[in-house]
Amino acid sequence: MPEHTNRLAAEQSPYLLQHAHNPVDWFAWGDEAFEKARAEQKPIFLSVGYSTCHWCHVMEHESFESEAVAEILNKYFVSIKVDREERPDIDRVYMTYVQATTGSGGWPMSVWLTPELKPFVGGTYFPPDDRYGRPGFKNILTRIVDAWNDDREKILSQAESVTLKLQAYAASADDAVSLGDETLQQGYSLFARMYDPQYGGFGAAPKFPRPVCLNFLFAYFHRTGAKAAKDMALHTLRKMADGGMHDHIGITGKGGGGFARYSTDAQWHVPHFEKMLYDNAQLAASYLDAYQLTHDGFYSDVARDIFNYVQCDMTSAEGAFYSAEDADSLPDAASTHKTEGAFYVWEQQELNEILGSEASNIFCSIYGVQESGNAANDPHGEFTNKNILIVRGSTADAAKRFGKSEAEVDTLVAEAKAKLFAVRAQRPRPHLDDKILTAWNALMISAFARGYQILGDQKYLDAATTAAEFILKHLYKNDVLLRRYRSGVAAIEGYLDDYAFFVKALIDLYEASLDPKYFTLAIALTEKQILLFNDERGGFFNTSGKDATVLLRMKEDHDGAEPSPNSVATENLLRLAEMTDRDDFRLLAAKALENASTMLSKSPASMPEMLVALNSYLQKPKQILLAGEKGSAEMAALLGVIHQSYLPDKIILHASDEAAKHLPFLASLKPLDDKPTAFVCIDYACNLPTNEPAGLQQILFP
Repeated sequence: MPEHTNRLAAEQSPYLLQHAHNPVDWFAWGDEAFEKARAEQKPIFLSVGYSTCHWCHVMEHESFESEAVAEILNKYFVSIKVDREERPDIDRVYMTYVQATTGSGGWPMSVWLTPELKPFVGGTYFPPDDRYGRPGFKNILTRIVDAWNDDREKILSQAESVTLKLQAYAASADDAVSLGDETLQQGYSLFARMYDPQYGGFGAAPKFPRPVCLNFLFAYFHRTGAKAAKDMALHTLRKMADGGMHDHIGITGKGGGGFARYSTDAQWHVPHFEKMLYDNAQLAASYLDAYQLTHDGFYSDVARDIFNYVQCDMTSAEGAFYSAEDADSLPDAASTHKTEGAFYVWEQQELNEILGSEASNIFCSIYGVQESGNAANDPHGEFTNKNILIVRGSTADAAKRFGKSEAEVDTLVAEAKAKLFAVRAQRPRPHLDDKILTAWNALMISAFARGYQILGDQKYLDAATTAAEFILKHLYKNDVLLRRYRSGVAAIEGYLDDYAFFVKALIDLYEASLDPKYFTLAIALTEKQILLFNDERGGFFNTSGKDATVLLRMKEDHDGAEPSPNSVATENLLRLAEMTDRDDFRLLAAKALENASTMLSKSPASMPEMLVALNSYLQKPKQILLAGEKGSAEMAALLGVIHQSYLPDKIILHASDEAAKHLPFLASLKPLDDKPTAFVCIDYACNLPTNEPAGLQQILFP
């Protein structure tokens, strides 16, 4: 039996459950905590993080497991834990405060509030005692207690003042400016200046994947023919796939592979080892784009590797997708202290013993393995004598050096990976965050739907369909989306990202399956999204505003680890406007772009996904209308032509009775000679219909 158990033991969040046996008397966000703070006139200590956050684990071990720290917190504060992935609305409010008052942010986030939930001190990670140039957590607590007792009126006044400023900031709106081709050009020029020509990516270390940037560069290339835009994106994708951020020990049908969160260095070598569903979903889509543009199997292989990882390691028994895997794990079963990357790193001697001398020499030459370890960027000394696999040589180089054919080297490397996978499978696995989030599942559904379109593998369509049906069964109640499902419990009304990302997933799934149910649902959820989140000034709020405990109703515009839901919502509206000919959708998309116009013109590199939306708004999409039996080989041949190359400005509709309810014109389309037929229309002008793949090829890619 644990020595301590607090209220968090009754929660579903894996992050909150990690703290259920702390000596700290934790509360979840809710009335019980607020009423206690008001009744006892105590300040609130709010701690926000997520279950796979490395420094959250560190602060828990150092401070929240400490009896001395717990004694202070329990006596003088009401302590609240929040999972930022479940409650991004709370996280965004107080992260805005922390960033505004300290100049930076991150997790764990530590904020002290008045009983009225107004912030007065904030920060991120605090060590237990003064170190790293940071004040110690116990000292911070003591000083806040003294200030609360001695100068409470000043604290309350300052908290009121800062809250009013935050509310004014959230409610502010800039005057609109005109947007056009020059805005896209400005965004491209900024990325070109930020680009690292040696290693790819944008900016210095730490380097994040940011697939939204690649989305824009590919779309910009398609629009303008600027080859450098495509080359920057392709080079970045290749360097990331070769780097240590990519798990190179993935085995088809068994697991492994995929991408870690980000690289701590500029070379994509030493990652922060946590694996997030949203990163892998977006990266899969980027590698699919790259494959469509190049037909280079390198990029499709990486996409397949990501899909294999998600299907084997991140998929529930019911077919929905888990959220994340931790960076930290025990080095072996006898250890008691988790270290970052322990599951993934190797010593050279270990490889020699597993693979044998010849195979190890070849494998180590390709993957940069060194006897003393290869992790030059190791600030905490966790990788001494350890190797993080990174591609340092080619198959051709190894074949020449070791006197073998390239086929022999490929076989040897594949066998080596299988052996290493088996050994690694015996190590203690990192913690799995097994909650199912609607927004993140939606990103993965989109990726799988596109994977089926482009790679033609039925199991990808099955994965997308199964996950979508899971959301519709468990997380769509009374026409409202819910955000989180875990252990049979669905809860928390959805936010804008849940709606926007799932609408996109439904459109992508419709275009992959031609099942009109998903088209109809995309329209219905868009209408619900407008009802819940629309701002009459343009764009969408993150929240519905129903929860009075959330001080600010904010609007997400910048792209972070995930695309801005406002950008995705704008793209959805533009796609659905073309699919339904609804002027209200076009107007809302235009207003969203107008609302974002000042920031987009000042800082386009911070909003690359909105640049993608602007690019769509400024051009005439290709409407590809299909008539005929959707499951036939002839229809599959036409779809194969549509998806063989990169064509971001297309929408696909299949002439069915249900789809015709939303676009009556579809009812008039009939197949030629009783064979599936394609009608390609641009700006309401249609080419002659064709039921021949070669004819469709000529129309789409003249």
